[in-house]
Amino acid sequence: MNTLPLLLKREYWEHRGGMLWAPIWITGVFLLITVLGIVTAEVFRGHVQMHSGFSLDQLRGDLAATDFADAGQGLDVVQMMLASFASVGVFFVSFFYLLGALYDDRRDRSVLFWKSLPVSDSATIVSKALTAMLVIPAIAIAVATVAYVVFLLIVTLWAGVHGLNALPAVFAAHPFSVAGRLFATLPLIAMWSLPAVGWLMFWSAWARSKPFLWAVMLPLLVWIANWWVGLLGGPHFSGDLRLGAILGRLLLSVWPGSWISVAGLGSPKAWLGARGGPDIQSLDLGNAYALFATANLWIGVVAGLALLAGAIWLRGRRIEVNV
Repeated sequence: MNTLPLLLKREYWEHRGGMLWAPIWITGVFLLITVLGIVTAEVFRGHVQMHSGFSLDQLRGDLAATDFADAGQGLDVVQMMLASFASVGVFFVSFFYLLGALYDDRRDRSVLFWKSLPVSDSATIVSKALTAMLVIPAIAIAVATVAYVVFLLIVTLWAGVHGLNALPAVFAAHPFSVAGRLFATLPLIAMWSLPAVGWLMFWSAWARSKPFLWAVMLPLLVWIANWWVGLLGGPHFSGDLRLGAILGRLLLSVWPGSWISVAGLGSPKAWLGARGGPDIQSLDLGNAYALFATANLWIGVVAGLALLAGAIWLRGRRIEVNV
């Protein structure tokens, strides 16, 4: 019987607070700020009109005659912003989830129970790695998409109160295209994050105490030592082989979208359309998937798989921790 789906469900139910509620709270704060901004605008609306002669209601005729394409592109940017905010939660949840994935059950001795079940160490570690690589980012994208729908509803109702029809702007947006592109990046997110997934799980399996210090301080000390040797004029990593970039992959590649600058999408101009406004078409999946043809990604994949193999080996031999 295939136990992997059951193991994935187990990881979700044990860590649902971080996987589900973290992106909900983050996007919820964004929606709350939106509502508070609308309420504030309504409270001071009369004051602004009195002193500046500006009235939102007077814009009805002008907006009805304008091209709503720019407004739709602006809504696309809001959708991408919501996904970006949710990715912050993905990073912190994934980082600490992986650090505790193999350490916590050794600390509370529950590892003895899990080892009594007919589940291999390989299956256990693969399920935890897939959870961080695919499940957590997918949940965050889904939550951000739902939050965006709520945002559209709020804006449409607010505009309707003032007699403004926001539906042309909503229809000019590309919510399905944006959501589809975000979900389409999941394989790239998973492959790009493998070095950090393997690194964090290796130390989770190895450390008898304080896996955070082992995982974070060791790369930091190596980077400081490399900088110091270079400062003294000694042999060190520099130029194309930047140690900081390598160590950054070990710690930060679980952040969704950390591959964007490498894919050539990191420049602000890449997010601008022909008319100078934001354009979702600039998020070219062709550029993103081109990373699959680079040595950068595959070297990271090999390193991540080697670290996961080390975590599996340690999982079978180390069950004690120093409390």
